[in-house]
Amino acid sequence: MPPVGETAFLLDIDGTLLDLMPTPGEVFVPPGLAETLRRLLELSSGALALVSGRRLHDIDRIFAPDRFAAVGGHGVELRRQANAAEVISRVPALDRELAGRLKGLAELDPGIVLEDKVYSLALHYRLAPHRGEEIALRIAQICVDLTDLPIDVLPGKFVYEIKPAGFTKAGGVRELMALEPFRGRRPLFIGDDVTDESVFAIMPEMNGLAFSVGREAEGVNGCFGGPQDVREFLARLARWSQNDGGEVNFCPLR
Repeated sequence: MPPVGETAFLLDIDGTLLDLMPTPGEVFVPPGLAETLRRLLELSSGALALVSGRRLHDIDRIFAPDRFAAVGGHGVELRRQANAAEVISRVPALDRELAGRLKGLAELDPGIVLEDKVYSLALHYRLAPHRGEEIALRIAQICVDLTDLPIDVLPGKFVYEIKPAGFTKAGGVRELMALEPFRGRRPLFIGDDVTDESVFAIMPEMNGLAFSVGREAEGVNGCFGGPQDVREFLARLARWSQNDGGEVNFCPLR
């Protein structure tokens, strides 16, 4: 591990920092995590960002009163620095016809939770896992009917997310890493889901480190068992660096 003062921390949220819950609105920041993130933000001179499929306003709601630098909406939104007022947004709202037809899929089962992110739309079926295949088939049919719309369908952990094509977490990370205070640092990215694989793939070109959560993804340097392990690692890292000058000689391999 490089010294914290030379590292850029890039952290996924759901399933990585925070435990997954039955619905997206139920996630919460456990005791101690906010303090850990603030310490790492200070020790890295501001080079800490959250990288998520969630919109920035939703990220801020979860972590309030903290407002970290962030890549939101799978790369659609970007906040360059903590507490910065400027938010870069690259695409308009999701096509109304597409959004309307996708929202109708939530009527298949009361266990399907609709998450409207404006730029994208997610259908969570953790409470109705038997509907997963049917949801996928219906999304595919809607996409066939609307062939002129460039969209991506992202499968995740009991969720399908539909978003504009051309934007990924990796693209947002590349842009962020070209800006201060991230520029010139060695990135450390931690993520858990399929949507994080694009970031895993670009870490070698940045001399970065990548760690997956819950499974050993292709190309990562190691794997954490779950979000609790990630939080413990980051807390240890913050304490170690604060007390011993920044050099870290342990690695979260599993």
